[in-house]
Amino acid sequence: MDFSLTNDEKMVRDMVRDFAGAELKPKAAELDREHRMDLGSLARMAELGLMGMNIPAAYGGAEVGVVPYSLAMTEVGRACASTAVTMSVTNMVAEVICAFGSEEQKRKYVPPICSGIFAAGAFGLTESMAGSDPAGMKTQAVREGEFYRLNGSKLYITSAEYAGVFVVWAITDRGGPRSRRISAFLVEHDTPGFTIGKAEEKMGQRGSSTNELILEDCLVPAENLLGAEGDGLKIALMALDGGRIGIGSLAVGIGLEAVDYARDYARERYQFGRPIADFQAIQWQLADSYTELESGQLLVLRAAYLKQRKEPFSKEASMGKLWASEAANRACYKAIQILGGNGYTAEYPIERFYRDVRVTTIYEGTSEIQRLVIARQILNQ
Repeated sequence: MDFSLTNDEKMVRDMVRDFAGAELKPKAAELDREHRMDLGSLARMAELGLMGMNIPAAYGGAEVGVVPYSLAMTEVGRACASTAVTMSVTNMVAEVICAFGSEEQKRKYVPPICSGIFAAGAFGLTESMAGSDPAGMKTQAVREGEFYRLNGSKLYITSAEYAGVFVVWAITDRGGPRSRRISAFLVEHDTPGFTIGKAEEKMGQRGSSTNELILEDCLVPAENLLGAEGDGLKIALMALDGGRIGIGSLAVGIGLEAVDYARDYARERYQFGRPIADFQAIQWQLADSYTELESGQLLVLRAAYLKQRKEPFSKEASMGKLWASEAANRACYKAIQILGGNGYTAEYPIERFYRDVRVTTIYEGTSEIQRLVIARQILNQ
């Protein structure tokens, strides 16, 4: 069993680490304060191939694989969690279209995502009464000749203000079995009847826009149906499995950045005549944090490796996302504790890491949902 990275994987990781450290990290606090995304940085990320890392070159993707994608997500997460979540969702959208789209859909929508012509891609899945239970959504799509008429609304949509194309889920057969009620559609940002609603005021990741979507008699061409009618839940679950690798990787990056900062602070902060890093209480917090984060990264990379080999990875993705996100939350908590009062102030970046990491146990499926996924697969073996 070989845990070492290939030369290509190291090259991708190091390239992204250098870019993120120089381009993203210096701006992260400003984007957080100003609640805005940096479109210039997103364009440069597209130029580097970071918006279509697991996409075939024929559609404009970098085609480097899922393991390099996970490594890249961790490095971007270390530098700016807000930018990382945009990267994660945009890659997810491109992958879903490649996996389920017609050739025409792939040719039309995937190259603009990968190249940065579309600043981002977005998912329209979550609703006020359909979060962990997507089959409970209310948005409807009714076939009318060569169009579908969509009515409803979506919540907490990442990058909605800047996305060029959205994957939007809606009920097409309310009387059918739950697993076949939903279909997915590709909706362009300027489609009549499609409105980007209010931006959410969030605790963290404030450099990423999160908005409501409103669909009022939104006419979507029938050719924009993704897959077949009734495939929506299958598409959503496939997307979420892959998304959990991205969010687990992002969480590891935030956690590592926090404990690295706390480690360096502990070396320089003196109490009782010596650095606080000399005290066992501090050492154990650092040891626990690094151990948990590295184990989380291994779990996430295992899921990435399985996906890259086109083997089943749903359980492993949930395990990785669950452990990595909760370990990162604990690591950021301990980092604040090591900095003491300084960690609680905006003068130091730890409080931002703490705010940014909290949502990683919620989006792409809560920790509770991850435990359900894991348990069901174990019990069905």
